[in-house]
Amino acid sequence: MVELVLSQNKGELPPLVTVAMPVYNAGKDLRLAVRSLLRQTFTNWELLIIDDGSTDNALADIAELSDSRIKIRRDGDNKGLAARLNEAIDLARGKYLARMDQDDVAYPERFARQLAALSKDSDLDVVAVRAITIDENNVATGLFPFAPSHAQICARPWQGFYFPHPTWLGKIEWFRRYRYTLPGPYFSEDQELLLRSYRDSKFATLDEILFAYRVRGKVDQLKLAKTRRAVLDAQLRHFSKSNMYHYVLLAIVSFAVRKSSDFLTRFGGGVCRYRPGIVEDSMVFKWDQILAGLATESKVL
Repeated sequence: MVELVLSQNKGELPPLVTVAMPVYNAGKDLRLAVRSLLRQTFTNWELLIIDDGSTDNALADIAELSDSRIKIRRDGDNKGLAARLNEAIDLARGKYLARMDQDDVAYPERFARQLAALSKDSDLDVVAVRAITIDENNVATGLFPFAPSHAQICARPWQGFYFPHPTWLGKIEWFRRYRYTLPGPYFSEDQELLLRSYRDSKFATLDEILFAYRVRGKVDQLKLAKTRRAVLDAQLRHFSKSNMYHYVLLAIVSFAVRKSSDFLTRFGGGVCRYRPGIVEDSMVFKWDQILAGLATESKVL
C-alpha cells in the first residue's frame, strides 16, 4: 500500500466528521471540490481522498493545499467506487461520515446545517441537502429533484430514490451496518444501498441549496442504459426476496417508461431524461458568489 499524507499531525484528536472522496481521473474539477471543503464554516473534519488508480495529475494539482485534515491514499489499483467507499468507512475516525464527489462543490454552511439537523433529531440516520446543477463550465443549469422527508424520499422505491448521494452526511454506525455491496452495481451503489436500508432507517433532505451537483451536458447512452438495468436488477432482487411482487411489476413498468423516454430523447427529440427545475435569480447569485470566492482564494495560493 502506497500512502501519501498531506500535513498530518501526530496525536491529533479524532474529527467529528470524516469526508469520503474516492477519486478517479478527477481532472481540473478536483481542486474546486477540495477548496469548497476548506471553506466550510464547520471545521472539525478530516478528508479521505482515496485514489482509485488514476492516470492523470489531479492529485498533483492539489499538492500545495497543505492542511492537516487532508489525507490522500493510493495503491495503484482500480477497485471501483463501492470498494473505495467501504475503505473510507473502515478508515473513518469521525462520528459521522460525509460523502463528496470529486467534481462537485459544497457550500460553506453545508456541514454545519446537516450536523444541526442530526443533532435536532436523533432518529435521523442520513441527511442530504438540496442542490443546484452545474455544467462543465460551472454555470448553474437547474435544480436536482427534491424530496424533504423520509416518507417522500421513499414513497416509490420502484422508481428509485431522489436522495443525492454526494450530499449525504450520516451516522458512521449506519454506514458500517449497511456498507456498499461488492461488486458495486454499475453506477447505482447508492440506489442499491437505499433499497436495503430504507425500511429500517430515517432519511431527510434539508430544504436549502447547499451544494452544486455537476451534470455533464453530453449523455453517454451506453452508460445510461447499463445504469438503468443495474437499478432494475437490484430492485427485482430486493423486492422478490421481500415477497413484494407488486413492486416487482411496478419496477418493470417504471423501467420500460424510462427506456422509452431515453429512446425518444435520443432519436425523437422527446422528453428529456433529466428535467431540472427553474433556478431562481437568488440561487444563481449565491452560486456565483461562492464560485467567485473559490476562484479568488485559488489565485492567492
